Amino acid sequence: MNNRRKVGTAYEKEAVLFLQKKGYDILEQNYYCKYGEIDIVAKESGYLVFVEVKYRRSSRMGRPESAVNYKKRKHIIESARYYMYDKYKRDDIPSRFDVVAIQGKLIHLIKNAFYA
Repeated sequence: MNNRRKVGTAYEKEAVLFLQKKGYDILEQNYYCKYGEIDIVAKESGYLVFVEVKYRRSSRMGRPESAVNYKKRKHIIESARYYMYDKYKRDDIPSRFDVVAIQGKLIHLIKNAFYA
């Protein structure tokens, strides 16, 4: 498991650099609360963006973004609500949920990957 965490951390750093090149202002990484974890919290085009990073070495286990299933989305949404209350004391901030999918050497961004 420790090795998986190292791999995850390395690809989250890659995702941060990728997002910064696209104009995202990174606010936090690995935000933990009682509902779960948010890999990256950023601001982009007037939105507070909650980003999930998924990596797959190959397509053998499916596309990386397919791992953001209903249960995972539910935890991310609850964590995002908690984050907004924790940091801004409100939950009506324009926000969205993006996914950075990394497969092998390919990286792509899915804006508005799912909705709350």
